[in-house]
Amino acid sequence: MPEQVECVVVGAGVIGLAVARRLARAGFEVIVVEACNTFGSGISARNSEVIHAGIYYPAGSLKARLCRTGRDRLYDYLEQRGIAHARCGKLIVAVGETELAALRALEDRARRNGVEDLRWLDAAAAKAMEPALHCVAALYSPSTGILDSHGFMLSLLGEAEAAGAALALASTVVGGAVSDSGIRLSVDGAEPMDIAASVVVNAAGLGAQAVAAAIAGFPAEHVPPLYYAKGNYFALAQRPPFASLVYPLPDEAGLGVHYTRDLAGAGRFGPDVEWLDRLDFDVDAARADRFYSAIRRYWPELRDGALSPAYAGIRPKIVAPGAPAADFLIQGPETHRIPGLVNLFGIESPGLTAAFAVADEVAARLALSRRRCAPGQQ
Repeated sequence: MPEQVECVVVGAGVIGLAVARRLARAGFEVIVVEACNTFGSGISARNSEVIHAGIYYPAGSLKARLCRTGRDRLYDYLEQRGIAHARCGKLIVAVGETELAALRALEDRARRNGVEDLRWLDAAAAKAMEPALHCVAALYSPSTGILDSHGFMLSLLGEAEAAGAALALASTVVGGAVSDSGIRLSVDGAEPMDIAASVVVNAAGLGAQAVAAAIAGFPAEHVPPLYYAKGNYFALAQRPPFASLVYPLPDEAGLGVHYTRDLAGAGRFGPDVEWLDRLDFDVDAARADRFYSAIRRYWPELRDGALSPAYAGIRPKIVAPGAPAADFLIQGPETHRIPGLVNLFGIESPGLTAAFAVADEVAARLALSRRRCAPGQQ
């Protein structure tokens, strides 16, 4: 007989942990199953650790709405729990006159998204803020910051467990089926088990499509394609040039090779975009040549030999290379008609920033009662 549980969350990245915390604090019995040997070691551990303001996303999109809402709640949470973070601000730069129109369009998009604190800087004002910066104009976002993502996830896990949630590591969903009484999952691992749940949240990141496809009775047409967009990062082996984060204008697949730093002050650049047909987290040192040319557009003084391979992450894209960027796909019973199941596909940036708001959206898709899951519960 399968083990009966009220709710299973598949995936213990930042989204899965935020959802588990949300539901456990609302009174649900929650088990989180994670394929890896530790939590938060996938997409959530391989990014820029940036708190985004909500600038880039199409007005009315889930990314725009959830980023803006999640950002404010995230800052409040980090401050209340004493989790390391910094509101270091960000400059988005136009390095030539031909880029000014695109920068103005980005400013307009941000304001339509409710980002009201942007400042337009001419070249002199930008250089006064960051003397090493080369640009003709910049947008300054004081709401952008950085955080200790591991510390954040550790706090989410601790609060989920304090509310009764349990975490099962090295536990991979390998099959399942939809039934009249709920959803049955087959979980492989050191102690294989079958679990019968009334609620399943598929937050498996790069494995989300595989999990959905493994559930017999789930409509195959509702499993989107998956494309691997690898982002490589290079560490800077010299004194960091900027106090703020510095971003070029975004490109079709990402936000461009930008400068970020960690909470200790060490600088790094990335990510770029490298399309793959398999998982590969190695950083090819030869890609540094492209990084030097991209970075020197806004920081001409970058010296040769200053970059070294750091790490790579992979974004779970649900549209093919060259296609317009896709929104988050939070797919609930209103779409696939299976009660109690929510799939999270294509959750890339700004997923870290939006984690609390995504968790609320999942609760809404599950049509949870007002008593058990009041909006914005924290």
